[in-house]
Amino acid sequence: MLKLNHKLILQNKPIWHFCKYQNMATRRGASLACCCVFLLFFMENVHGNPNYGEALAKSLLFFQGQRSGRLPKTQQITWRSNSGLSDGKLAQVDLTGGYYDAGDNVKFNFPMAFTTTMLSWSTLEYGKKLGSQLSNARTSIRWATDYLLKCATATPGKLYVGVGDPNVDHKCWERPEDMDTVRSVYSVSQSSPGSDVAGETAAALAAASMVFKKVDPKYSSLLLRTAKKVMQFAMQYRGAYSDSLGSAVCPFYCSYSGYNDELMWGAAWLFRATNDVTYFNFLKSVGDDSGTDIFSWDNKYAGAHVLLARRALLNKDKNFEQYRQEAESFMCKILPNSPMTSTQYTQGGLMFKLPESNLQYVTSITFLLTTYAKYMKATQHNFDCGNYVVDYILGVNPIKMSYMVGFGPNFPGRIHHRGSSLPSVSNHPQNIACDDGFQPFFYS
Repeated sequence: MLKLNHKLILQNKPIWHFCKYQNMATRRGASLACCCVFLLFFMENVHGNPNYGEALAKSLLFFQGQRSGRLPKTQQITWRSNSGLSDGKLAQVDLTGGYYDAGDNVKFNFPMAFTTTMLSWSTLEYGKKLGSQLSNARTSIRWATDYLLKCATATPGKLYVGVGDPNVDHKCWERPEDMDTVRSVYSVSQSSPGSDVAGETAAALAAASMVFKKVDPKYSSLLLRTAKKVMQFAMQYRGAYSDSLGSAVCPFYCSYSGYNDELMWGAAWLFRATNDVTYFNFLKSVGDDSGTDIFSWDNKYAGAHVLLARRALLNKDKNFEQYRQEAESFMCKILPNSPMTSTQYTQGGLMFKLPESNLQYVTSITFLLTTYAKYMKATQHNFDCGNYVVDYILGVNPIKMSYMVGFGPNFPGRIHHRGSSLPSVSNHPQNIACDDGFQPFFYS
């Protein structure tokens, strides 16, 4: 068995990506949440090879391509324009804003909230190294949290969790600016619970509250107050939102792992944001999964373990020792030279978890590896198991192809949204109807 320490882990360079999904109608992976859980950190010279500074700037641009609502004058992705300005009208509330999901014109709050949590965690851990991109990271977070706040406060007793009928939308390939499909509104409530989506929303708001604590204390307080209320709803009214909403979220974003991981994740974030022992006590009552070897929009156990292990390492708090052990058990299931590994790697050295949109797992898991290494470095901590790292996504692979749009000499040509495959409104002002976008644009 090899001894794993922070120096070995820190060889793992940051990786960034825009990925594509293979099947829109099956268990989805490359969502806004999945393909954009990029790593906002630098472990080496940002002007090195690959140039991580360039990658950071371009990955933040992705979020502008996914924006819903009225776009600001600072919008840099100019092939997008205002869209979804009547979102929420069917429920007589304002649900404008937020992000479209993947290639869709649908707003799925479950993965969107996970994206927001991860952007916030990335900014909290590595904000000092983001340089000029820090304000852009905050802007990306706030575009989501402004929308999530509306969803959490528009109607007492309800949490709105999505806009747009995915089954209808999936039959179209049209620009967001041309949407003529029904903008159905979906929510969870006491009688139709959604502990998973509520727990994730609470996590997103709590994590973001820390991002804005110094730069906008008033907004930070609003985020935290709302996070507490949403988390109380998640804890009090138990149930999976998949069961409540059915085909409105399945098979697209079913809560396959159940809702206990989101309850744990939300409580972990609220504990970090408030230091309120109530959330720690609740954590001990939630079912756990120490055998997981994945981290994604659906399964948050590993992320919660790493977040809580921070307390054990940095604060020397023995009450969190079990989470340190679980976090390290997860690491040993990932690293290929570990005797406990349960993770496959391609011949080129890329982590392989699932066949659809695999890069989502690569980036999110690598974030956990690198962030835990940061905690290890701060405390001179180490543990035993094997290690091996490869910088694959930015082009260090057998075909020398970057998997990030616009990065390197060889890369995919379009970001993952249908609008990027269609001409902009300024170049093609005529309406492109629901079916008209497939030929020639989609099939090109």
